[in-house]
Amino acid sequence: MREASFEFLKQLVEAPSPSGYEAPAQRVFKSYIDGFAQVSTDVMGNVYGFIQGAGEERLKVMLVGHSDEIGLQVRYLDDHGFIYFSAIGGVDPHITPGLRVRVHTTNGPINGVVGKKPIHLIEPKERDSVIKLDAQYIDIGATNKQEAAALVRVGDAITFADSLEKLQGDRCTSRGFDDKAGSFVVAEVLRKVSELGKPLTVDLYGVSSVQEEVGLRGGTTSTYTVRPDVGICVEVDFATDQPDVDKKHNGEVGLGKGPILPRGPNINHALFDVLSRAAGEENIPVQYTGIARATGTDANVMQISRGGVATALVKLPLRYMHTPVETLSLSDLEAAADLIVAALLRMGSKESFKPV
Repeated sequence: MREASFEFLKQLVEAPSPSGYEAPAQRVFKSYIDGFAQVSTDVMGNVYGFIQGAGEERLKVMLVGHSDEIGLQVRYLDDHGFIYFSAIGGVDPHITPGLRVRVHTTNGPINGVVGKKPIHLIEPKERDSVIKLDAQYIDIGATNKQEAAALVRVGDAITFADSLEKLQGDRCTSRGFDDKAGSFVVAEVLRKVSELGKPLTVDLYGVSSVQEEVGLRGGTTSTYTVRPDVGICVEVDFATDQPDVDKKHNGEVGLGKGPILPRGPNINHALFDVLSRAAGEENIPVQYTGIARATGTDANVMQISRGGVATALVKLPLRYMHTPVETLSLSDLEAAADLIVAALLRMGSKESFKPV
C-alpha cells in the first residue's frame, strides 16, 4: 500500500467516531477526497464525493462505507467520580472490563480505564459470570463527583483507546475497522477513478455514511438523497480462518485472499456478475459467500430505497469484529478498490440490471 494511503487509513481509524459522534472521522475522509472529487455533506453527517462521467443517459452509481464505530456513552457519574456508561452499537460485555478508554469531552479526550474487581476478591462461583454493561464503570482518576463533572458530561462519547498497529506481513490491528475500512476503500476508488485519465461512463458518488451501527440510518438518508441506479456497499465480514470460528456459519473466508462477493436476496444478480467477471478478467482474487436474507448492512436499505436499487456487497475479511483488536490484511483493501474500479469500467445500461 502506498504511504499516503496508509497514513490516511491510520488517521481515519484513529479518529473517534461512535455512532452519532462521527464528525472527527468524517473530517478526515472529507479532507482526503477533497483533491479528487466534488465534496458535499448533509445534516446527518454523511460525506459525499462526486465524480461526473461522460456520455448520454449515464448510470448513477453510489458506493458507500460507514464511518461509525461501536463505542460507549457517559450515562451517570456517581459520588466517587466513577462513570457508568451505555453501549453505542453491539458492544460485548465480555471484553470491556480492564480496557483502557478515552472519554471525548468538549475540551478534548480524557483517559480512563474500565474497572474490575481483582480475581482474588471474586467468589469462585462468580468467576465465570459476565458482568453486565450497566454494572461496569470507568475510572478517570477523579476523587469525587464534582471533580469528574468538571471534566465529563452525561452524553459524552467514549472509545476504546487502541490505535492502528502493524502485525506480521501486511496485517494490521485496530479498533474501528468496522467499517472505516469500507470508507477507506470508497475513498481509494474515488482517487483511482480520478487518476484514470479519462472519465467513466457513469456518474460516481462515493459516500462515507453515519449511524450504521444503530440502524443503517446514514445509509438510508444518503441513498434517498443520491437516488442511484446502482449501489455497491463496502463492508467487513467475519473471517473464518481463526481457531474458534466455525466455517459452517460464514463459509471459508480468510485474510489476504481478496475481498468477498456475497450472493443472496440483497444482491442484484447482474451486478454480482459484473463484479465477478471483472475479478476474473483482471486477476483480482475474490472469495464468495451466501447470505440467504437481507443483510445487516447499508446494502439492505440501499436496495429498497425509493423504487429499488441494483445493489451488491463487496466485503472485507475481518477477524475479531466488534473488539478493540479487529484485524485485517491491507492487500484485501487494495484488491477491493481495484475490483470496484474494474467493475465501474464494465457497467452496462440501466436495463441490464433488471432481472426480467
